[in-house]
Amino acid sequence: MNRSSVASLRGADAEAVDERSLVAAVVAGDRRAFAELYRRHLNPVYARLTRVIGPVSERDDLVQQIFLDLFRALPRFRGEAALSTFLHRIVLNVACEHLERRRRQRGRTQPLDDRQLEALIAPEASPEQRARQREEMRRLFARMEKLSPKRRAAFVLVAIECVPLEEAAGLLAAKPAAVKQRVQDARRELAQALDRDREKEPA
Repeated sequence: MNRSSVASLRGADAEAVDERSLVAAVVAGDRRAFAELYRRHLNPVYARLTRVIGPVSERDDLVQQIFLDLFRALPRFRGEAALSTFLHRIVLNVACEHLERRRRQRGRTQPLDDRQLEALIAPEASPEQRARQREEMRRLFARMEKLSPKRRAAFVLVAIECVPLEEAAGLLAAKPAAVKQRVQDARRELAQALDRDREKEPA
């Protein structure tokens, strides 16, 4: 695929292009081919990153880092797995590294973006339901801050996104048994945090 052919892609024609050809074009130096990969994968990347780290202000910078890492890694892509799998391994690596940095900055609070919290709520919800779900998500993300990055990522994939265990293991570069254990540990920690929150509530 040459540069002029990629430049001429529009709409449905762009979707029909084989991603391996796009990868080959990127490796050959075609910036428009990379722009097409970015367009195709931006929304899923942004959504998964949000579910793992929360709707926080750093996401935009992290998304740019993810795609920069992808650009640098594409020469090593051999097509053994789908490009989306290759990319989302990078997403989870970047997310876990970011969460680990946050854990080292003890005492730092992580403000949530109200607009993005709203975006996570079903559009048909009533105002009362939206307010309740918004508060529930605040509490969930606050409790998830206590989890280790690896447990948090596994929990999001398996318990929230319902990704099959084998697939989650592939994304996390871990054995299925290890991922299963991380999810179980995360569930236990979150349940304990929920119990503590209930004890603090006025009778």
